[in-house]
Amino acid sequence: MNDSGISLYLIPTVLAEGTQNAVLAPQITDTVAHLDVFFVENVRTARRFISSLKLGKVIDELTFIELNKDTTETETVASLRSLSKSAGVISEAGCPGVADPGAVAVRIAHELGIHVVPLVGPSSILLALMASGMSGQSFAFHGYLPIDKVQRKKALQNLERNARQHQQTQIFMETPFRNNQLLEAVIEACSPDLALCIAANITAPDELIRTMPVRKWKAQKPDLHKIPAIFLIG
Repeated sequence: MNDSGISLYLIPTVLAEGTQNAVLAPQITDTVAHLDVFFVENVRTARRFISSLKLGKVIDELTFIELNKDTTETETVASLRSLSKSAGVISEAGCPGVADPGAVAVRIAHELGIHVVPLVGPSSILLALMASGMSGQSFAFHGYLPIDKVQRKKALQNLERNARQHQQTQIFMETPFRNNQLLEAVIEACSPDLALCIAANITAPDELIRTMPVRKWKAQKPDLHKIPAIFLIG
């Protein structure tokens, strides 16, 4: 039941620049065209995204409310309470609320009786899983692994154990500028026969999605520096 008469639209964005015509459903552009208030992880990125849709909106007349890891819950509650009309949530890339600070706004919106409307769009996590050839029946997403080398090695060994014992695909990621270090850690910590899928630059013209045993990745390591990537083992 929508107590407030206001809706919060979860607006997926592109994973790779210049792909909006190929990956975004018309419902997304139609929704953005009718909204003037947006909760965004990054104002600059959100402005650029809306401009790329070529909707004829005057960007400077829109209201952008920052919603990132530094935003307090008190600030988000106040912003949602103050809404007098429907608003959108825009992630840095992909789907809001999935490995994304937008989840906080969604939870609070439910508490305030605001109608939450998820829109269909690209999710790097699900696209990587779909293309990996690994189990889509049982899988777990772990987000970012520990940066500390000892803790990260232990985490990777635990993920391999879960993958083998439960036949469960383990999905994780890293900040793009540390991708090469993560790949090295996987090669060092995991068994040579363990299947590893790397899905990088998903939906871009130079997309890389490939599943091979760890030992083969060791022999032909790609350069993933500053390239958005998802890692899966199974």
